Amino acid sequence: MANHKSALKRIRSNEAKRLRNRYQHKTTRTFVKRLRHTTDKAEAQELLKKVIGMLDKLAKKNIIHKNKASNQKSKLTKMVNAL
Repeated sequence: MANHKSALKRIRSNEAKRLRNRYQHKTTRTFVKRLRHTTDKAEAQELLKKVIGMLDKLAKKNIIHKNKASNQKSKLTKMVNAL
């Protein structure tokens, strides 16, 4: 276990960040699934804007890799345009 006060604080802050990152990542995955199952084009376009913002935010914070975010945005955009 940590011996220094700052190390204990770092452990607490890392855990808080880990939980926040997990929550954001899981929420984004849920929205992606919801978008994939949408059949209404207007609804899908609105959802796509939200999902793209979420993916950009995850990539910016290094929760997911920027290329993965870009790849997902591309595939989802193609899917929505094909509706």
